[in-house]
Amino acid sequence: MPPLPPPASLPSHPTPHRVAVIGTGGIVTGSHLPALRAHSSRAELVAAVDVDQDRLDAFRQLAGDVAGAEVAGYTSADAMLDAVRPDLVLIGTPPSLHREQTVAALKAGAWVLCEKPLTLSLAEYDEVAAAEEASGAYASVVFQHRYGSGAVHAQRLLASGELGAPRVAHCQTTWHRDAAYYAVPWRGTWASEGGGPTMGHGIHQYDLLLHLLGPWTEIRAMAARLVHDTESEDVSTALVRFENGALATVVNSVLSPDEVSRIRIDCADATVELTHLYGHRNEDWVYTPAPHVTAERAAAWRVPDTDVPSSHSAQLGALLDALDKGVRPPGSGPDARATLEFAAALYKSAFTGRPVHAGEITPGDSFYQAMHGDHPHWAPKERA
Repeated sequence: MPPLPPPASLPSHPTPHRVAVIGTGGIVTGSHLPALRAHSSRAELVAAVDVDQDRLDAFRQLAGDVAGAEVAGYTSADAMLDAVRPDLVLIGTPPSLHREQTVAALKAGAWVLCEKPLTLSLAEYDEVAAAEEASGAYASVVFQHRYGSGAVHAQRLLASGELGAPRVAHCQTTWHRDAAYYAVPWRGTWASEGGGPTMGHGIHQYDLLLHLLGPWTEIRAMAARLVHDTESEDVSTALVRFENGALATVVNSVLSPDEVSRIRIDCADATVELTHLYGHRNEDWVYTPAPHVTAERAAAWRVPDTDVPSSHSAQLGALLDALDKGVRPPGSGPDARATLEFAAALYKSAFTGRPVHAGEITPGDSFYQAMHGDHPHWAPKERA
């Protein structure tokens, strides 16, 4: 296999791209700000937006250390876009705001990197696609697990056929969230999150599964609300058939005391396993050769010497590479839509009790408009 390129595949941009953040909560301070720090020669933080003035002021003080200059503050995204005209906007607000803010940034000519889910439905996603087409800018969704060096290496091995034909796979996101977690007002409702762990938690792991295995063709699923007082599910399971013939199980749970994120793919010549929680390194990937595989061949599967953890920083670097070249970035367009379609199909199968095939959820389908599909047992109830 050819060696992995270094994490920064292009030299520093002569003029750093001007970046703004919308939302200054934990995901932005904890993940996006370190990513900007790692790419400070290529991306300059110039503005921040938050409706909470105190939180905005605290973030601006913190961010000044990264930017090396004062970061302009705004309580309105529209006002910031109009005044600053950034090259790139990072969005870390609650999910219900993503579509509106992404479309506004695209219309202002900015590229976007938005936290998952980019939208709450396929209908909303297609609004973003239309805004991309009209503006010439692009919107990517944060699926950082694709960008660690271990994932890049595994995808290359699988795509090349080096591990043999994929046959059986397991994708597991078994996490634990308590009642206090769902006490946050925007959690647990269809209107605010678009779904339960299928949309808000497991999506990272099955996005990586789809990235590794390619297109799926059929899904049969179940979902339940076993513990939490939420509109959406707190656990879902699915059986999936892939275009390459492989069969997979997918589990998304927030009911699991022993938390783990795991992918296992059994191929004709090897089993590849990833076990981690919220992010992976090279050491989290294990390759087990089939009995007929020689030691010399298996040795070539070793993870690369360069260890790039899955992270916002790794994905931001890939996006900046695309921005430098003016080409569509990874994790956008039809590629990212396929992951959202998988979520919609899982919900449709779980709520209707029948298999769903790839491509069948189109305009006119109730699951195209909303993940709950207006199903009488799952759709939001009118509140008194």
